Formats: sequence, structure tokens, C-alpha cells
Amino acid sequence: MPSASHVFHRSSRATPPRAVSGHGAYLVDENGKQYLDGSGGAAVSCLGHSDAEVIAAIQDQVGRLAFAHTGFFTSEPAERLADRLVAHAPDGIDKVYFVSGGSEAVETALKMARQYFIEIGQPSRTRFIARRQSYHGNTLGALSAGGNAWRKAPFAPLMAESHHIAPCYAYRGQEAGESLEDYGLRVANELEAELLRLGPDTVIGFVAEPVVGATMGAVPAVPGYFRRIREICDRYGILLILDEVMCGMGRTGTLFACEQDGISPDIVTIAKGLGAGYQPIGATLCSGAIHDAFAEGSGFFQHGHTYIGHATACAAADVVVGKLTDGGMTARSAEMGERLDRALRDRFGQHPHIGDIRGRGMFRGLEIVEDRETKRPFAPEKGVNKAIKAAAFEAGLICYPMGGTIDGRTGDHVLLAPPFILTDDQVGELVDKLDTAFSKVI
Repeated sequence: MPSASHVFHRSSRATPPRAVSGHGAYLVDENGKQYLDGSGGAAVSCLGHSDAEVIAAIQDQVGRLAFAHTGFFTSEPAERLADRLVAHAPDGIDKVYFVSGGSEAVETALKMARQYFIEIGQPSRTRFIARRQSYHGNTLGALSAGGNAWRKAPFAPLMAESHHIAPCYAYRGQEAGESLEDYGLRVANELEAELLRLGPDTVIGFVAEPVVGATMGAVPAVPGYFRRIREICDRYGILLILDEVMCGMGRTGTLFACEQDGISPDIVTIAKGLGAGYQPIGATLCSGAIHDAFAEGSGFFQHGHTYIGHATACAAADVVVGKLTDGGMTARSAEMGERLDRALRDRFGQHPHIGDIRGRGMFRGLEIVEDRETKRPFAPEKGVNKAIKAAAFEAGLICYPMGGTIDGRTGDHVLLAPPFILTDDQVGELVDKLDTAFSKVI
């Protein structure tokens, strides 16, 4: 039956309810029903839905200069935001390329990395290595780099060449008697083995999320994993590209997620929480050495989109990042994240169908299993994650359940990424409503 709406919605078989307002941690639909935003949309709304300072910055900037194309001008908001980001970025990061979202940021990173090697006279490098069960965006290049089999399948004939190693997924990958550190080294060393198999001089870089988001449900790397990855990248001269689109910008309790792994990337992508939902914006940050190769070579990055460096988007994001840093909201993410973790463990730590509770900061995941002792997942045909999403929504909770957690087909999890402004009472509300959904479905 054709829909009455002319919008091409995500699902062609249903029209979602209309959101009409937002305040704090809540969204409200056209019928007045209120929903606690337990996932920040898709880990976007870190400051909630009615931040007066961000709104004022947008209104002020639109009144002065909404947009000026970067083929002709830079803008004060873009320069100010870049300065702020670099001041708080990992060591060595020195330049910021603004885009309009996460997929664009990753696409930019891949093209930047490829052209970097052309600029320094190594054009034979054409391949990327990433990890299975990763997700890096929905543009063709970003989708190619990702390891989400379900998302990639229809478009596989159109994709660039990429190769994948095991994820760092201790809940299912760590062997009996193996320490977390030994497990991390074992799976990190798969990168070296794959480099040697392909030929190191054919590889551009390794792409990874410091904390895996949508595809696996807030899975952090184990201690030492990324230090070993960094060593391997340096040894073979490939770039380390970290995708912090979902896990960055304070979401895990530090502004950049990789801070907790004690490493610096060559390129890092951010989005989502960068604009906190108030404007579409993302960014690709790179080391000074990478930018120098362009400056001393062709002098031109062969890339670009109309809305890069959008003045209004940058003005909004500058206030957001200021609140995340000087305003203490990243520290609040760390503090409230611990409270959320305790509440989840208190309520679901012994639940017969919750196999793992994991994450960092305000980025938490629960893996759902049919049998807790054996870790056996529910059959995909049962559609457990979809049923939980629907039941939670009915209860007034927005959360982010997904399927295919284990291998792209089997496994279910729920991802939680609420606003950093969440109160103790709202932590309780979130857990209660999630419990209602679990009780209804499993």
C-alpha cells in the first residue's frame, strides 16, 4: 500500500511518528508522548535537545554569515573551531578538514590517505585493512572499509578493495586461560600477518573504531591492543586511521576515545557529537606530517563538497566542543557513565539473557543471548533486537538495538548512548524502561 508521505523514509512499509519538540533528554511526538532519548539518536545528542547556548550561536551566525563557499573564503567560526579541536587533539594532530557528517569524514580520510602516498611517491599503496564487524559509514568508500557484511552485501560489486582481520572482541574471542593482554596481542598481530600476506608496500592504512559502536554494541579494545597496532603501523609505514565518529567527542569519557588507549593516530574522524545534532557537521583531522606532504607536493587535496566548512555548522560545533572541554561535559560523561554502568549491572548483571555488559563513559552495550552459560545467541529469525526496539519505544525509551553482532547475521545487542546531561533519576528511568522491554520480549 503506498504511503501518504512523499518522504522516502528508511522503511518503505511504515511512516514513523512525527517528532515535534525536544527538551533536555527527551523528545516529544505530535501526540504529546514523551520519549527518553537513551541512545542520543545514534550517539549524536550529547548535550540533549534544547541547549540555549548552542541555539543562540546558530541564530547569531545565521544573522551575520550563514554560508561562504570554501573555494573562495574561510570563516571565523571554522578557524576558531579548528584551533579548539587541535588544542585538545592527540599528539601530532595539526589540521582539520570539515565535512557534513561521519560517512563523509571517513570517505575524506580514505582519499586523504591515498593521496598522501601519491604525494610522497608511493602510488603502489592502494589497499586498506580494517576489522570484521566494524562500521565506517554508508558512502561506497566508507562501506568498503567497514566489515559489516549485511550492510555491504547489496553493493559489493561497486566497492574498493579492502581486507579484514578479527575484531578485538574479548567476550567471544578470548580463550580459556588467556589474559586480556595476551588476547589483545594475538588479535593485533593479525594485522602484521595480513600486511605480510598482501605485501606491506601495497597497503595504505589500518582503519578501526577505538570502541566499536553500532555493529557490535560499545566494544572497547582490551589493554595494550592499540599500542601493538600502533607499533605495527609504524614498522611497516602504514597510516593508523581511527574512526571516532560514534565513540569520540566525549562519548567514552575523554574527548577523543583513543586517549584511553595511550596512542595517537595519523588520521582521526569525528562527527555525531561534534555538532550534538544542532547542525550537520563532521571532520577529518590529520597529522602535520600528512598536511606537509600536500603542501610540499601538489599543494591541492583533490576532494571537496559544497558544504564543507559551513560557517553556521562550525559556529554551533565550536560551542559544543567548548562545553565538552572547558564546560566539563566530557568529565560528566565519564562520571554519569559509571553510574549508568552500575545501574545496568545491578539490574541486568544476573539476567539469564544478558551475556555481557560493556562500554566506556556514556557509551554502553548489552549483548543478548538465549543461553548465558554457553553464550548461545537467539536465532536471527526471532528478530529479538527489532522486538526490543519496538517494545522500548512503546515504553517511551529510544535505544539502539542491532542484530548480527557476532558475524553479521547472528547475535543481538542493545546500544545505549544517552545525553551527558542525564540525571540520576533519568538513569533509573532508562533502566526501568529497558527492563520493561526485555520482560516483554525475552
